[in-house]
Amino acid sequence: MIEVVAMVCFISDPNKCKDVHLSFAAESVTPQQCMMYGQMELAKWTEGNPNWQIRKFSCARAGRFAKA
Repeated sequence: MIEVVAMVCFISDPNKCKDVHLSFAAESVTPQQCMMYGQMELAKWTEGNPNWQIRKFSCARAGRFAKA
């Protein structure tokens, strides 16, 4: 399984950042598809978290990065 890993920062305090992990439900998602469709998942996440700004994101196998 592939997940989107995004670094997001608090808008009112840009030095306060954290990693957000969003997993895809599909088992056969390629890294290229993750980069494309991950943007849509991040847009949904942003709508529900308006105080945070996405700085960067990448795709990786689920569980590859330690969750904070």
